[in-house]
Amino acid sequence: MQPVCYIFVLKVNMSIAILPMSKEFNWNSATVGLIQSSFFWGYLLTQILGGIWADKIGGKLVLGFGVVWWSVATILTPIAAKIGLPFLLIMRAFMGIGEVGPALLGVAMPAMNNLLSKWIPVSERSRSLALVYSGMYLGSVTGLAFSPILIHKFGWPSVFYSFGSLGSIWFALWLRKAYSSPEEDPELSKEEKKLIMGGSISKEPVKVIPWRLILSKAPVWALIISHFCHNWGTFILLTWMPTYYNQVLKFNLTESGLLCVLPWLTMAAFANIGGWIADTLVSRGLSITAIMQSIGFLGPAFFLTQLSYVRTPAMAVLCMACSQ
Repeated sequence: MQPVCYIFVLKVNMSIAILPMSKEFNWNSATVGLIQSSFFWGYLLTQILGGIWADKIGGKLVLGFGVVWWSVATILTPIAAKIGLPFLLIMRAFMGIGEVGPALLGVAMPAMNNLLSKWIPVSERSRSLALVYSGMYLGSVTGLAFSPILIHKFGWPSVFYSFGSLGSIWFALWLRKAYSSPEEDPELSKEEKKLIMGGSISKEPVKVIPWRLILSKAPVWALIISHFCHNWGTFILLTWMPTYYNQVLKFNLTESGLLCVLPWLTMAAFANIGGWIADTLVSRGLSITAIMQSIGFLGPAFFLTQLSYVRTPAMAVLCMACSQ
């Protein structure tokens, strides 16, 4: 859970910092949109490679590399911004190469899925995945809550310097305490390893990926489409919610950051509730696809469409929270 939390702290810092940055550098809305989107240029490039690398050399090294990469790119972001817009776009794209999000982002999510597949029995994976992924939302809460305070006291570059420097501390602990699989952990007893690996089957990494066969399967395309829709909504909210609160609802910077945490707190709580429900349904032999996907898509669709009709900031914040 910790790496996902840290990663999303790094992700949300720009969504808050972009407000004072746009004033200082006189960026218009189109430029702000270009900067916000540049992160995803690099993010898109490493989706498949991250999974392949995790299978080949282990999730521990891949995830550790990702954190160091994001941290360095985050620290260099203010310097790049002051040099010029092209340098900032390149640095944000570099950060995206290693970054993460809810749907197999950069190198991190494939690495974490690789680790979960080896450490978590099948019967507990829904709730375990929900717990780990709720780190994304708690990371967003942390970044959105503390960024306005840092900006107010020390200026917007402090957001990137402070959060980026945390990566070195995390990386040192990660190298000492983390292992790619239960077999590699010397502190686990034989009984613990047997319990963990009881529901998992270790396989050699696939050397030749059958892309034609994979892409011919309807469930694969269903997953691709559902992830596309989910990420469209999630990242628009993550990237633009502080701007919406500031420019449309007229909250100040601190209010924007604090009120932005409510939807992510809601997501952290209900992700774990949803994981528990999914595991319960699976244990009873029921299909979770129709039930969980219907709630996950129709719920946000309803509440987000209500934003066009609400007239008070309180109702807008409530709709944002309920949509998640």
